[in-house]
Amino acid sequence: MDIIDNAELKMISSIENLETRLLTIRAGRANPAMLNGIEAECYGVKTPINQLANIVVHDGKQLFVKPFDRGNIKEIERAINEANLGINPTNNGESIILTVPTLTEETRREYVKQSKQICEEAKIALRNIRQDANTQIKGLELPKDEEDANLEEIQKLINDYNKKVDEIGNEKEKELMAI
Repeated sequence: MDIIDNAELKMISSIENLETRLLTIRAGRANPAMLNGIEAECYGVKTPINQLANIVVHDGKQLFVKPFDRGNIKEIERAINEANLGINPTNNGESIILTVPTLTEETRREYVKQSKQICEEAKIALRNIRQDANTQIKGLELPKDEEDANLEEIQKLINDYNKKVDEIGNEKEKELMAI
């Protein structure tokens, strides 16, 4: 049924969004995804940093951001500073170096809270998708047994995707709490 397939596609999209959002929470290791969503004002347009520079991880603790055009280095550095990542960029004239500090226990717990909040938002999105699908199914005026079977199918989907959210959340928590 189209409604169920459509709901599943939306649920898959919600899981992908969850994974993308969790990548921005750092775990004490350098990761290029930390800079996702940061845009620098270059050539009169706000442009994502990953489109303006190569981002390379060095020894797991440092990110090297090497602009394609060295004239953009100041704008990229400013954008990273304004993003308030808790990391001070170092500009050596050719590239920007970000040294990721080791996380304290308190910081780790704060990041775990953040990741749990993101997971809860994903579950809310899944429930909204289920609600929309249920409303659409009920609006079709199907025979009672067919309607019940479709509603049950939607419920199975949401149960599966809620388990995925929990698994992803637990995995991120382990990653954050690992020293």
